[in-house]
Amino acid sequence: MNGSTRRLLPVLGVALSLLTPTDVRSEDAPLNVTLRSRAATPGQAPAAAVETKAAWDPKKTAIIVCDMWDDHWCKSAADRVGELAGPMNEMLKAARAKGVFIIHAPSTCTGFYKDTPQRKRAQTAPHAPTPVPLVTAERWGTAWNWPDSKREGVLPIDDSDMGCDCKLKCTIRSPWTRQTAAITIADADAITDDGQETWNLLAERKIDNVILCGVHLNMCVLGRPFAIRQMVRLGKNVALVRDMTDTMYCPDRPPGGTHFDGTDRVVEHVERYWCPSFTSTDITGKPAFHFKAAAKN
Repeated sequence: MNGSTRRLLPVLGVALSLLTPTDVRSEDAPLNVTLRSRAATPGQAPAAAVETKAAWDPKKTAIIVCDMWDDHWCKSAADRVGELAGPMNEMLKAARAKGVFIIHAPSTCTGFYKDTPQRKRAQTAPHAPTPVPLVTAERWGTAWNWPDSKREGVLPIDDSDMGCDCKLKCTIRSPWTRQTAAITIADADAITDDGQETWNLLAERKIDNVILCGVHLNMCVLGRPFAIRQMVRLGKNVALVRDMTDTMYCPDRPPGGTHFDGTDRVVEHVERYWCPSFTSTDITGKPAFHFKAAAKN
């Protein structure tokens, strides 16, 4: 060791001692999540929640944003998406900083993005065979994973009226054209509503952990070809961000209560039969999101 090196060592020691945890790249830290699940108890009330800690590699984790459209046929649903979009965007920003891959899935609206690199990224990802066949039955413009009666029974809410909870029921139509502009699509993100394209993106990045957020939980967040049922069947570690979702449910239908009670019931259903959930706090370090109207009920 020469004299110059000996003189530098104390200086380097001081510099290293001044480093704080925030000086360490966030991508180097694990994504620590508190996963809430429940035992599957068909025909009985939901079992008590059980929480477990998990540390996921952010670089092997993806968040899929389901159907956060620019508009919706139900005004109440559209208003809640508008309220949710800002906090969701902040969560996605924090997730990106940790190294999580973001896939935007605005079903039937990917054509809006046909010339973007994010859309082309999904279209050109190398084909990867799936461990089980993808669903081919269609509903609402994409392939669809229908409820599995042997695994989950029926949903705990009656959404047979399509779930509009406005006092004056809205006319069903398809007003959406794109994802809401309140959610940033960053340069490194991808855009798809296709099951095979989603699988290709995950395989290309060796992603094991898939997180779902968006709307609506009792419909698209469970049923779309990139969503919970399909990802579980494909063998991924799946989780729902339970404060970053909503349902289509009118409490005039059984079992009653409030709209937000209905959402809670569907979250419990997912935790029993499909995958655990956690809150955005695990990603942002901030309090979980709550709809303003939920506090009034």
